[in-house]
Amino acid sequence: MNPVIDTILNHRSIRSFEDRPLTEEQIQLIVQCAQAASTSSYIQAYSIIGITDPEKKKELAALAGNQTYVESNGHFFIFCADLHRHELVGKMEQTNVEESLESTEKFMVAVIDATLASQNAALAAESMGLGICYIGGLRSNLEEVCKLLHVPDRVIPLFGLAVGYPTSNSSKKPRLPLANIYHDNQYEQDSAVSTQQLIQYNRTISSYYEERTSGKRSDTWTSQMAYMLKTPKRMYMKEFVEKKGFNKK
Repeated sequence: MNPVIDTILNHRSIRSFEDRPLTEEQIQLIVQCAQAASTSSYIQAYSIIGITDPEKKKELAALAGNQTYVESNGHFFIFCADLHRHELVGKMEQTNVEESLESTEKFMVAVIDATLASQNAALAAESMGLGICYIGGLRSNLEEVCKLLHVPDRVIPLFGLAVGYPTSNSSKKPRLPLANIYHDNQYEQDSAVSTQQLIQYNRTISSYYEERTSGKRSDTWTSQMAYMLKTPKRMYMKEFVEKKGFNKK
């Protein structure tokens, strides 16, 4: 075990932060670490918007589903898939890049680049003794989020990252067993094996909730997932993504 691995394995989402802003040095270091992440073909197809304006934080908290930790944290980062600058590259170099920018492949590149950068940022923050929480709720109201942030076409805010000094540490949720996630040489397609693994994981999760809530909660992982997935969410996304100039081809 080394400090990097220890930091990674001790991750948990923090939803309560001290009223203490990050320093400019901390913010810049976190962004520099984000930029050090791998990027497909050096394309660097993402941008990060830092939110310090209290009113904007308040509005974003409401748009994200009234999540208080969007408003109350040390700093709020928003990671965006960004091909806007590559549109400018095409104009600068007098090259037609539109078909490439509208491809599904470049949409995936932008989303993956932003995600890799954000995980570097999260790890950097946690290594500094800070807590983090990813905020996907911004995608519930992307039209309004884009207006608030003055986001141009070919840029999509994907998620937020709340960072700050934790007021307390939450417990760490047990992840799926390695056998569920890691496959040797080919994908394990035996449903009976996978189902048995999930039954065992359900027991682990149920025990976790019982202990955490003093017996008031004992639901399983599969019941949570089934309940969540039975009702489709954010079904406007395909149209919105295409409207922003992504994933048209």
